[in-house]
Order: sequence, then structure tokens, then C-alpha cells
Amino acid sequence: MKNKIIILVNLIVFLTFHSLMAQEKLTHTEALAFKKQVKQTAKNTTSILSDFKQEKHLSILDNTIISEGILKFKAPNNVRWEYTKPFENTAIFKGDQLVVSNESKTNEINLNANKLFRSLNTLIINSVKGDMFDDEEFDINYFKIKNGYSVSFKPKNKRLKKFIAAFELEFSKTGQVNKVKLIESNTDFTSITFINKKMNVSISDSAF
Repeated sequence: MKNKIIILVNLIVFLTFHSLMAQEKLTHTEALAFKKQVKQTAKNTTSILSDFKQEKHLSILDNTIISEGILKFKAPNNVRWEYTKPFENTAIFKGDQLVVSNESKTNEINLNANKLFRSLNTLIINSVKGDMFDDEEFDINYFKIKNGYSVSFKPKNKRLKKFIAAFELEFSKTGQVNKVKLIESNTDFTSITFINKKMNVSISDSAF
């Protein structure tokens, strides 16, 4: 029993140390430089075309729900999430409208009439662009990771907190968003990894 306790303690120490080594908090100066770089990248981004893989982890399910699709973004605020696997459906954010379509029906939501959806729309667009460093809306922490940077955003808005506990974004060393993780108010979370991303390519207005 004593040996098992020692092994367990050693394992916890190792995992804790490994976790600390995996991400190192940025200094204030480093965070300012990082934000400047990301904002410049976002400013120079007119469009994004990318495949994506979405993984949804639900505490009530044993298996992860995996979806795949294509993201299209066109400045200033047009976003199209086109899911291709395992089912086909589309969510389009265009200006003040959200249009959700599947094989059987289409729903339209006026974002101006719903503050929560409007907030979510702003989060989505800014997370895609990599420009969401609003200290008034979020408690923000910056970290170095193996291949770039990670930023944690915890909403201050009480209503938004009921749906989202935190956002985590992973950035490349050049300031591009590679991964978005949405953590809900319990143990459930959804992560989206961008693959084969192309910047500033021609995207037709008809996509939105």
C-alpha cells in the first residue's frame, strides 16, 4: 500500500510539472507584443478558407462526437460554417443575420433582436480573425505553448457565463488562430481545429 501511495504521488508530481512545462505564462511585455502581432495579422486578413475538425465532448456520452466541414470567412463580418460530415448543414453569419440550414428547413435569426446571439456572433467572428482581446468583456490570460501561444478568455457577462465558462484559442507563432476551444459551464467542451488554412483568397459573396 505504501509503495502504491508513493507511486501515485510521484505520478501526480510528474503530471503537474509536465503541465506547467507545457505552457508558460507570458510576461506583461510579451503579452503586449503578442497582441500587437495578432491584431496586425487580423487587420491584414481579408478572407479565410479552411477545413476544420470539430470534436464535441459530452459528459453524458462515452464517445466524442466528431464533425468535419469547411469554414469561409470574408471581412468584415461574414462567416460560413459548412458541415459535411457526418451530416450536412450550414450556419451563416452575415451582418446582423444568422441563417441555419439543413436538408429539411432553414431558420433565420435577427442578431440585433437577441443580445446573447449577437454576443456569440461577435465571439465567433473575432475568434476566427484572432482579434478578441477585450479586457472589459473577458478575464484574459496568455501562455506560451510548444508551437505558438494559447489564450484563455473567461467572460465577465453573467448571462454569457451561463452558456460559456471559457474560450481557449491556440495561435501559431505568426499570430494565426489554429484551434478554438469552447468550454461550457460544466465538463462539456467543443474544440475546433483548422486544417489546410488559406488566407486572403478569393471568396464569392454568394457563399453568404
